[in-house]
Formats: sequence, structure tokens, C-alpha cells
Amino acid sequence: MSGRIPQTTAQVRVLKHSWQIGTIEGEVSAGDFVWRFQWRFRRGQLAIVPSQGRALIQEPLKRFLEKCDYQLEPGGDYSFTIRAQI
Repeated sequence: MSGRIPQTTAQVRVLKHSWQIGTIEGEVSAGDFVWRFQWRFRRGQLAIVPSQGRALIQEPLKRFLEKCDYQLEPGGDYSFTIRAQI
């Protein structure tokens, strides 16, 4: 066993955002899963649906959004690495 941690690339598409309300909405996919999310960046709250597989993506997506939320544009496609195999 090599001891390497498996990695999966997650793809994020920003569908819309509102600076006035403080939200970003979009889709994230990894492996065979696709989720919709709403990030309330002023409150640091992340909602993800559906619930199936949500535990796999919630923390990595939240870290990505906390780091990059002000750089994300509607219609933009982004990616980040998850240290797990999904």
C-alpha cells in the first residue's frame, strides 16, 4: 500500500449571486454526484441538496467558498481537489 490519499476533483458552477443579500448559488459535482448549493457568505452558512453524499462535499466546498467567494462570478466554472475518492 502506497499510503497516498485518493483525490477527486470537484467542479463548481456559479449560477447566480447577490452581494446585497449575501448569497451565491450554484452546482457542484464530484464523481457521480451532483449537488445544488446556496452559500450565505455573510453568515458562513452552506446549504446543499440533495442529502445523498452531502457529507462528502460539505466541508471541502465550504473551505473553497470561504477562500474564493469574492472571486466567483455567475456563469463561471471552477474546480478544487477533495482529498478522498468519491
